[in-house]
Amino acid sequence: MTIFDSLKAMIERDGRAVLVTIMAVWGSSPREPGTRMAVRADGAFSGTIGGGTLEWQVLAEAQALLSGAGGAGMRMFDKALGPDLGQCCGGRVKLMLERLEREDLPWLARLCELKPAGIGLIIGAPKLQGGYARRWADLAEAAQLPVGEPELLLPDGQLLESLGPQNPPVYLFGAGHVGRALVMALAPLPLDVVWCDPRPDAFPAHVPQRVVLSAETEPGRILADAPDAARVLVMTHSHALDLAIVSAALAMQRFAYIGVIGSQTKRARFVSQLRQAGMAEAAIEAMVCPIGIPGIEGKEPAVIAASVVAQILLVGTQSVAAAPGLRKNTPELRRSVGEKPYRNV
Repeated sequence: MTIFDSLKAMIERDGRAVLVTIMAVWGSSPREPGTRMAVRADGAFSGTIGGGTLEWQVLAEAQALLSGAGGAGMRMFDKALGPDLGQCCGGRVKLMLERLEREDLPWLARLCELKPAGIGLIIGAPKLQGGYARRWADLAEAAQLPVGEPELLLPDGQLLESLGPQNPPVYLFGAGHVGRALVMALAPLPLDVVWCDPRPDAFPAHVPQRVVLSAETEPGRILADAPDAARVLVMTHSHALDLAIVSAALAMQRFAYIGVIGSQTKRARFVSQLRQAGMAEAAIEAMVCPIGIPGIEGKEPAVIAASVVAQILLVGTQSVAAAPGLRKNTPELRRSVGEKPYRNV
């Protein structure tokens, strides 16, 4: 469930809620710009802006904003974490607190519907009582938002926002024991999962909210629609199917990570077969096999899942968009996340 799903549910329940947004940070801070939290009148909240005294004071400000009938619908909270709040982070944060009401439900509902597709650029015109009346931004307006920035205050006073930028997607092929453990390990993380398995009844009856199921029988069709930032994980019931999926992913030469479960023996066999098929060495080198962080040797599905998730999160630190060489998961990237010692799966 995203912060906007929680916010929508709060407004439907109580008629109003507060959206807290970190607008800017200077120096060290617990969370980054664009981090959001939703707060109910009774003090219940979803999300976090970093905890500690900062969050405690912001929760009190949000409840005060909700308790007022009418009046100002927005407050700014600008504090130095050390001198003002007694925290030792040493930075400064600027937050915006907005009271949202039932009139905001239409754009919130639309946002919740579109969020899985990564759509969320909106523009807000200032309200007289504070806060913003939002609408969807057109392409020209959206182009003004610098890459990586969550908000931009325009000269006319309007606020261009990217509400909940798209999470990096993980394309997971295989719904066996390790695949199921991986889905559960990925569930609370800022990653969107496309879980693929063509077998009838392969998936469990219930899956986490950010997981999209696919029973497509042609892996190439799935991968053709996957964005360049995708992490591709292959662990199907069939080595032949594993090879077909890996081959299709490697041939595209554009994914942030391509990993296949298995041993060094499986890797050697796949490398040989890929060479025989005429695949270039540079493309083959993008395959990570075995997968997972070195030193974690347990073979239990949950242990393997924890190791693989840690490796995927590490890939995210490599600034894929800014470093095209790492985008293909080159040997340098594999060395940075660590080659996995032998594990027979």
